Amino acid sequence: MITRLSHATLFVNDQDKAYDFYVTKLGFQVKTDASLPNGFRWLTVTAPEQPDLEISLLSPLTGEMGYDEETRNAFTVLLEKGALGAGVLYTPDCRASYEELKAKGVVFKSEPKEQFYGIEAVITDGCGNWFSMTQTK
Repeated sequence: MITRLSHATLFVNDQDKAYDFYVTKLGFQVKTDASLPNGFRWLTVTAPEQPDLEISLLSPLTGEMGYDEETRNAFTVLLEKGALGAGVLYTPDCRASYEELKAKGVVFKSEPKEQFYGIEAVITDGCGNWFSMTQTK
């Protein structure tokens, strides 16, 4: 029987840029950062209060992923449109987190606003992925 989710994958077009966003700006912790002989980089991060869920920051554009040029080009287009990754990040104070992250250079698609479920702002990681940053009621 399956008992928990251990990893989730976000596709990114630049692992160094993703590292900067998730670790330097959001404060996630690096769990694994390993370069494999085939040019593949295994990079995972965790949220400080959820260390048992690793987020793999995977670039389909580098290393030997088994993707042909046409598929890599399709990934690039979809990443740039924000079509491949999204999620919800919890914060106890959305407005304070907004100000703190904005000062660190995080790009917001929307400022904090009241929703029926709480307060929400939408951020992007610079690789095309977007997240709802939410303070629940």
